[in-house]
Amino acid sequence: MGGGSRVAVAFALGALALAAGGCGAQGHANDPRPSPPVRFSVTITSKEVRVQPTAVGLGPEPTQQIPQNKHHAQPPIRTRAPLAVAFVVANLSNFNSHLEVRGPRGATSGPIVANGNGTLQAELPAGRYTLSAADIPAARPAHLVIGPYRSSSQNNVLLP
Repeated sequence: MGGGSRVAVAFALGALALAAGGCGAQGHANDPRPSPPVRFSVTITSKEVRVQPTAVGLGPEPTQQIPQNKHHAQPPIRTRAPLAVAFVVANLSNFNSHLEVRGPRGATSGPIVANGNGTLQAELPAGRYTLSAADIPAARPAHLVIGPYRSSSQNNVLLP
């Protein structure tokens, strides 16, 4: 093979590599960012289980976290993805227990010691849920509603 044909082959391979590398990703920088996880505060006593807030995902949140976004609505995400949730649980009873979440999809926490705390992370689709203390049958369960609305986190600062 002569010197000219080697250069032509090298040039052709280089052009092919540049063409393949220029295809780029299919995603766009302006696609809505996923919804951040929602935190719920759960309190277990010997008489009841309480959860705050009791409903999420029913529409845009009435307030923004920072004043500079107060005139900009939260952009919605068109998805049927489940909502990432984190339950922060305080067991104020004298009994060791587990938090049980029952509904369209269920979840159970690890052991939550008496007068201690724990967490439960789950991905829950839209629906109605009942939260109960597994080992405290006298405690009335709490009720939670997760709606289908998901907002983008693009207006939230300091998120990864």
